Amino acid sequence: MDEFTELRHRLARVMDDQGTWPADSPWVRQAVEKLPRHRFAPGRVWAWNGSAYIPIDRAHDPGRWAELVYPGPDDSTITQITDGLASSSLSCQSVVVDMLDSLMVEPGHRVLELGTGLGWNAALLSERAGPGQVTSVEVDAQLAAAAREHLKGVGAEVAVEVGDGACGFPERQPYDRLVATYAVDEVPWPWVEQMRPGGRIVTPWGRLGHVALTVAADGQSASGWMQGLAMFMPSRDTDPGKTLGQVRGDAPPETEGPIARDLLPLHADWNVRFALRVVLPEVRITTEAADGVAAWLHDGHSSWATLVSPETGPAVAYQGGPRRLAEEVDQAWQKWQDAGAPSLYDFGMTRTSEHQYIWSGDKDTGLHWATGESRERVR
Repeated sequence: MDEFTELRHRLARVMDDQGTWPADSPWVRQAVEKLPRHRFAPGRVWAWNGSAYIPIDRAHDPGRWAELVYPGPDDSTITQITDGLASSSLSCQSVVVDMLDSLMVEPGHRVLELGTGLGWNAALLSERAGPGQVTSVEVDAQLAAAAREHLKGVGAEVAVEVGDGACGFPERQPYDRLVATYAVDEVPWPWVEQMRPGGRIVTPWGRLGHVALTVAADGQSASGWMQGLAMFMPSRDTDPGKTLGQVRGDAPPETEGPIARDLLPLHADWNVRFALRVVLPEVRITTEAADGVAAWLHDGHSSWATLVSPETGPAVAYQGGPRRLAEEVDQAWQKWQDAGAPSLYDFGMTRTSEHQYIWSGDKDTGLHWATGESRERVR
């Protein structure tokens, strides 16, 4: 028993109630119980106060610190702030266990992790794969040093290297499993090249979910299905684009017009949101449901739209910039419905040395959408 026992048990009970623990990978829960989150948390974590992140120090406010380290299953613990933005975290426990389940690690597998952070996920991987089987790459030298100390403290034999995760780590290839802890729009080809045929890659894609890819027997491609929904931090070299406020500015809307579509699914149905992410990957969508539904769209560059659907009366779109995002979203939404409204789990991805595609239904005969740099090349 320690000072965190009740918080740990509370989090585990909520995950029990939600059915979040992976039934097919009982080792995951065992590893989490053996290697709890607080063993990898720094003395300072960060809380959002509505307008900015504020520091919470364990030495000055241990109770608040502990609550932030053990939040709900779907909440992360922010452990680093860079230029006012969250740049590292102890990930949501539900997402961590889901991704480990998707990775299908077996004892003796050689595992490459990209994005060490503070070392918790690497420790969990090592608990399954075995001593010396996990290599983890972290771009931030300070985080890498902290991770080494944390891993040493729990007796986990993991090689932590400083480098660019997009390059993988060819010195110890080939790998049986590869997992990234940050989101990419296009899976780097070196990740596929450094895998054994039949190896498995699990990575967050874009801003909404993660995918599991299996490397083909000839090593020339990797394909697989979407595994779940979650929000992930992007790789550090990702250009975040302009914020909604920067795109919109102070100018009045250029157009105003009615919307014939019910906006509630845009807020409540993540299958809709994921499908729109596939078709319009650059369009950021934020929604709110209070006295009706409101949605804010922007492309991170020059176009924006605000959609307002009150509880009574017609919905209205206010738009500005060269694109009409309300119409683009409506058209993409309709195409998704015409295709049978496939769920998140009906989508998959294929990565070759030249292209990356999201597909629906069947990777050879289903609908295809080029993504990442591939999308730019085929435009």
